[in-house]
Amino acid sequence: MNHYDLLRGLHILAVIAWMAGLLYLPRLFVYHIQNRDKPDVTAVFANMERRLLRFIMNPAMIAAWVFGAGLIYVNVADRFGMKFFHEPWFVVKMLGIVGITGYHHFLSVRFKKLNRGEDIGTETFWRMANEIPFVLAIIMVIAVTTEFFTI
Repeated sequence: MNHYDLLRGLHILAVIAWMAGLLYLPRLFVYHIQNRDKPDVTAVFANMERRLLRFIMNPAMIAAWVFGAGLIYVNVADRFGMKFFHEPWFVVKMLGIVGITGYHHFLSVRFKKLNRGEDIGTETFWRMANEIPFVLAIIMVIAVTTEFFTI
């Protein structure tokens, strides 16, 4: 059995689920903010946001990290050796992962503030912020698939 292919498939599935949540939660924030004066409606959005974070985004993020670490281990052990960590495309991928994980935590903090009744920004802000994970994903996918500037 090829462990690399299995790990890669599981990693891709976890990333798809994580990205879906990262793209959907800001949209829920837009709807939540639009209906701030309707407690019954905002309660529904708060429940959707909480469930999305707790049952989809957090587990998917953890799975993406775990399977990604497994891919690194297999790559280091089988294919590249230690030079793997110095490849420019790998550094870009790692920076993207740090960025997208930071964005995930940013959303989590904003969710908590929103549910305490605090201001988290405008609808326009959240419509624009919704593009951040996709831009980071584009950068990371290009880095990994092209392995640019490979030593």
